[in-house]
Amino acid sequence: MTASAYRFLPDDSVAPMSMPRQQTVLLDPAGREQATVLEVMEGVCRVYCPCEETEGMTLAFLQSGDRLRTDRLCSDGACVEALTALKFRRDAVSADELGMDAVNEWTLQLLRVRHLGQAEQRLHALLVLLVNRLGMRRSDCFQLPFRLTHERFGELIGATRVTTTRLLSKWRQSDLVEMSSIDLTTRLSPALVESSPLTF
Repeated sequence: MTASAYRFLPDDSVAPMSMPRQQTVLLDPAGREQATVLEVMEGVCRVYCPCEETEGMTLAFLQSGDRLRTDRLCSDGACVEALTALKFRRDAVSADELGMDAVNEWTLQLLRVRHLGQAEQRLHALLVLLVNRLGMRRSDCFQLPFRLTHERFGELIGATRVTTTRLLSKWRQSDLVEMSSIDLTTRLSPALVESSPLTF
């Protein structure tokens, strides 16, 4: 994707901004004289690297209350993709935000997932990681408030889209996963969540 395909987010502090689902903004790396923080106020988003070499590599997922230091990201900046309706703001870094941030923590967890030997284990662990961090418990399932494409799942677990589709189809047929096209959510059965190959 070329830089012209993105909406740019200004570097100075701005009033809260709203974005509809599936819109993306580019955090421009050009004005990094002062460290800033992106704070998610409502919704869920994916932060990824816009570099051609990394092909949109996912760095983190953020939800309401998460703060991300924008000066520690890729030299080409970073993109924020709204997975749900999103409201966020940009502010100066406070003195207490000098340690580990959301990208570091997510990167660690995604590396743990990628380290598992089989694609099925990696996809299973990824779904549980996402639902534990970004989802909610319902009476009969765990639910993510968004859906990811099979291609995105493949990118996150180091597998092809075909492999991801095959695994998700198998779990759908076993009533372990449901991906609603009506409300664009993903539901996981308690059995799938409780049998995760990793604990988060």
